Amino acid sequence: MEVFFKSLYARYMEALGQKSQMPETGYVGEYLIDLSQEIIAEKGDSFLKMEKEQAIARIGKMGLQKMIESIKTDLSNINVSFDEWFSEQSLFENGQYEKIISMLDTSGYTANWDGAVWFTSTSLGEDKDNVLIRSSGTPTYFASDIAYHYNKLIEREFDKVIDIWGADHQGHVPRMKAAIGALGVDTERLLIIISQLVTLKHGTQRVKASKRSGDIVTLRELVDEVGADPCRFFFLSHSAESQMDFDLELARKESSENPVYYIQYAHARISSIMRLAEERQIKYSNADVSLLVEDAELHLIRKMVQFPELIEQIALKLEPHHLSHYSLELATSFHWFYKQCRVVSSIDEEESITKARLKLVAAAQIVIARCLSIMGMSAPAEM
Repeated sequence: MEVFFKSLYARYMEALGQKSQMPETGYVGEYLIDLSQEIIAEKGDSFLKMEKEQAIARIGKMGLQKMIESIKTDLSNINVSFDEWFSEQSLFENGQYEKIISMLDTSGYTANWDGAVWFTSTSLGEDKDNVLIRSSGTPTYFASDIAYHYNKLIEREFDKVIDIWGADHQGHVPRMKAAIGALGVDTERLLIIISQLVTLKHGTQRVKASKRSGDIVTLRELVDEVGADPCRFFFLSHSAESQMDFDLELARKESSENPVYYIQYAHARISSIMRLAEERQIKYSNADVSLLVEDAELHLIRKMVQFPELIEQIALKLEPHHLSHYSLELATSFHWFYKQCRVVSSIDEEESITKARLKLVAAAQIVIARCLSIMGMSAPAEM
């Protein structure tokens, strides 16, 4: 955050025609230029009249709040919400950080070397010890993480904590497990899912992204380009441990090649069938479903019957990607049924099978709509 604050201050100074130097590892993305312009629009050149360190702190605080609000907006646009936004700073203000350092020290899991405080994780079977407090007196990310998990597992008494970390944090897993074990917590209560990175593609061409170089594709840009539903579906369609290629061209296609379109079109097609049945005032609540004996009908029924067990397994194994695959299979079953079996017939002798098929179609609509709802996607009535 210090680097972010200084980078934003540099952009603010540049925007006002003042000389300023970007930090060596600074953030150079265009979003910082936009952010500095917002601050100027609100505060003008008032920060020029302050001492540099004070100005950096004030601008940084404004920038941080604006970035958080921007992130909240972006997440809301893809139907993601959090019950609580937790401030790392609160761990220091509320005493959890000091408490965990004291607990580890009292339990004999800390040592002082070269002016730094270390967590002696080797005594718990780890390959190496890890720094908690640098020689400068500032805490490491690791120390903050321990305090945060203390807050969740001990103070808030969560039965289980599930963390989702990026692939570059794989090596952090065993030391975090060791740390909560040192605090007297059953390590089985902490489950850490490692998520691989996402590669963006335009067809066969990869889109590079680097938040530090400024060559960045933001979530907002991705949603603007392909829509919220494709974003949710494609992100859900891969297991956490597998790398993912997000094909922007495929996500925009309105054809059966695009799984999002294909699934939502199944729901829209059913809605059209149900509207036709309503227009013709066909009542099917008392339909005889034993008439459904065609292969396409039975295949669709068998696919729908799998739904409750699938949801249970997804919840138990924490593997939501199975739902996106199931939804595509269900849509495929419906589209095949639709091609093989006329649903609404005008022939009087086919009234009974019409009603039976309408009951089947209505059931399929319920399952498809629930799949889309659980995935946080829309279920369009028309396409």
